[in-house]
Amino acid sequence: MDSSAVSRRQFLRHLSLAAGATVLGSAAWAHPWRGLADELLPARPLGVALVGLGKYSTGLLAPALQETKWCRLAGIVTGTPAKAVQWQRQYNIPTQNVYNYQTFDRIIDNPAIDVVYVVLPNALHAEYVVRAAQAGKHVICEKPMATTAADARRMIAAMQKAGKKLSIGYRLHFEPHHREMMRLGQQEVFGPVKHLVADNGFKFNNDTPWRVSKALGGGGPLLDMGIYCLQGCLYTKGQVPVSVTAKFTAKPDPVLFKEVEAGVNWQLQFADGAVADCRTTYAENMASRLRADATTGWAELAPAFGYGGIQGRTSQGVMNIHNVNQQAAQMDDFAACIINNKPTRVPGEMGLRDVQLLEAIYRAAETGQKVSTKDVALVLDKAVR
Repeated sequence: MDSSAVSRRQFLRHLSLAAGATVLGSAAWAHPWRGLADELLPARPLGVALVGLGKYSTGLLAPALQETKWCRLAGIVTGTPAKAVQWQRQYNIPTQNVYNYQTFDRIIDNPAIDVVYVVLPNALHAEYVVRAAQAGKHVICEKPMATTAADARRMIAAMQKAGKKLSIGYRLHFEPHHREMMRLGQQEVFGPVKHLVADNGFKFNNDTPWRVSKALGGGGPLLDMGIYCLQGCLYTKGQVPVSVTAKFTAKPDPVLFKEVEAGVNWQLQFADGAVADCRTTYAENMASRLRADATTGWAELAPAFGYGGIQGRTSQGVMNIHNVNQQAAQMDDFAACIINNKPTRVPGEMGLRDVQLLEAIYRAAETGQKVSTKDVALVLDKAVR
């Protein structure tokens, strides 16, 4: 390699690092781009193919991929030809990078696509993660990872066999307010956390019918909105619960909620006696929040789980933290993991853990009994010190 190429690479490394620090300021500690410039740079941004072009892909993932540093929107998978035409025009996607669900497996022959992002109804996650693994691609899978723990294990096994990385779309692990909640709780800044509260839900208007289909969604708001409450409590406390209790809420519309729950309230019990009280619903618009009360103080995010505008405060005052593009941070972090061959903070094993806990919550609500979680995978995202 000639010296000019080396100098150019060094210049780009320092430029990209400086730009990231300028934009993020005091929040740079939490950003996945930090440190990448001192390790490896890809010859090109990694190509990402979005599988499923619904609201999340259209409104958030595709726009975020215009802001990422280490990955880019390279391909799409859709069953709607009109969407394919529109996306090709809007994002300059080559025809050879456009697939439908029948031709998806041909992606194995496309070196422009490095990562497949599965953004389909919950019950379809397992099929397309396994197929992506068989095509030799790294995978991001939206949450919940699967509708059964058996499917989650099958997905992990397929990715391990392929020798590729699997990440779950847990965007809030890369959001600085939530990273601060991890730090405050896990490092016991205000002493041990004794009580957590998490609420998340909205009034469902049936604009996405798969969410109330048992066959496609696997369940109702617990799998969709409740998983944020579950995750927030686990990474704030820094522990996996030892048991759960739960109760379904009343169904305001028995026809709409014929197949799935309208809402559920549940409690997580931890080994040290701490508890987390959580609520989720499709029957009312909740002001999302995540709160932790410790022995000498407290911390709270409200709103807590949205795509932007998260606000936080503690018993010492307001959290002076900027919001970031959560999806861009999430996808760039995974790209960095691939480039540097490092583990993701949100691996398939974490997705399995959450599916196991969701199954336990359903069992508790169905039986009215306390359910042990002794067999749940012990996986946690440790706070950065």
